[in-house]
Amino acid sequence: MEQNQKLIVVPWDFTHVAEHALAHAVKISRMVSNQICLLHIVDPKIKPAEEKAKSESLKHIAEENSKKYNVPITSHIEKGTIFKSIGAFVNDTEKRDVSLVVMGTHGIKGMQKLTGSWALKVIVKSKVPFIVVQDPPRDWERYHNIVCPMDFRSENKEKIKMAIFMGKYFDSKIHIIKTTPTDKMLIKKTNINLNFAIKFLIQNNIEYEIHDLPKGDFAQQTIDFAQKINADLILIVTTKNITFTDYMLGASEQYIIANSSKIPVICVNPRASYAKSSQFMGGWSD
Repeated sequence: MEQNQKLIVVPWDFTHVAEHALAHAVKISRMVSNQICLLHIVDPKIKPAEEKAKSESLKHIAEENSKKYNVPITSHIEKGTIFKSIGAFVNDTEKRDVSLVVMGTHGIKGMQKLTGSWALKVIVKSKVPFIVVQDPPRDWERYHNIVCPMDFRSENKEKIKMAIFMGKYFDSKIHIIKTTPTDKMLIKKTNINLNFAIKFLIQNNIEYEIHDLPKGDFAQQTIDFAQKINADLILIVTTKNITFTDYMLGASEQYIIANSSKIPVICVNPRASYAKSSQFMGGWSD
């Protein structure tokens, strides 16, 4: 694999949702000229013959899809578990420059309802943004409308970089949604985040709208609003320092990720590093 080649990584499990993820990765790759890498995780105790067979199968899939979509696609097999190895692979900046991970999910099913979303457990190990999808893209041109929920948490500011990235490359319209807290301090923090977002969206000439929603379950309101406007993406920031309790009780983002409307979700982890976005981040200071 060519060092320093910007990559979009697609975790590959030989299922139809991985194929949907690849389609989204291709759509993005065509706009940002990144190479795509199909990443398959195998058991550390896998037998050499089985590993070789999987490697050859994955390489064949990469070559076939590279011809099909006319974009460069490579393949890689890593030993370990999906919960640790995907994050370790994309975070290894000495070996590769990963800009984005596009991952398919089957949603929250069976025991995952008790132990938390598998997708979320993978995402929180990564320093780069994830796009989690359940269906193929609606078209090959734009992500027209992106819903961006905004609350009082300071880490909300970090997803604005991704909003600007999408606005610049896909001419996306950002729909900021918020509710008004009852606590005066939380109102102040929410308004600080809102003003921060507006400032940089204006500086980067990104189209946006602000929508006030009534009080309620903000995660469900986010999904309902996204469905109402036929959104292409929902942009969220994951819970800072997520704990086992969050998985047991249900961090709100795991329900957004596995939404029944099957709207793709961009997930940004706090203090995530982005794909060389400074060139279009007018006025941004890290």
